[in-house]
Formats: sequence, structure tokens, C-alpha cells
Amino acid sequence: MENQDKNEVLSRAIKAGKRTYFFDVKKSRNEELYLTITESKRKFNADSGNFFYEKHKIFLYKEDFEKFKNALSGVIDFIENGTVPEDTFFENDNFEKTDSDMDLGITFDDIDLSL
Repeated sequence: MENQDKNEVLSRAIKAGKRTYFFDVKKSRNEELYLTITESKRKFNADSGNFFYEKHKIFLYKEDFEKFKNALSGVIDFIENGTVPEDTFFENDNFEKTDSDMDLGITFDDIDLSL
């Protein structure tokens, strides 16, 4: 189902417990297709007594699909089978881990992104 207002071309949703994942194919102004992956989680605000949806979104562009698929496949294989991926995560990039990249021991659930 096409939604011209949001440039949506195709959308799929996966319900997984308290979360819903949306895979949306959209079209940019220059007619290029890209993917957005959204995690939506229903939460309760005790102060207002209302439910709200907390959302996290990733934009993935065509030129990055192959690296993304390889990395995702590798980490899924590792989780399911203990097989360490042969490829490096940051292929052909001059990436150097900094102190700001260190694990702080928090998860997205710990972060309040409401504005």
C-alpha cells in the first residue's frame, strides 16, 4: 500500500512481545529507495496515567545493504551457533574505538528520550 504523504512504498510489521518492529521501504526526493527499521514499545507513564509509544529508528541506504546483511547474519550465527564471523565489523573503514564508544552498561530501555 503506497502512502504518498510519507513516501512509503512498502511496510511490514512484526509483533514480538512488548515490541513491534516496522520495516518500511521509502522513496527519497531523488527517487532512491531506502529502508527504515523502527522498534516501537508501548509504555505507561505513571505521572499522567497514559500509555505512550517509545520509538527507535534506523535508516539504511542501498549502498550499505550488503555490509548490513553480512554483519547481521554473522552476529545471528554467533548467537545461535557460537560461530565467530570471519569478516570484520568495520570493513575497509579506518575506525578506531574511542572512550565515547565504550560500553557504559546501559541499554536503550534505560534512556529517557522523551522531549
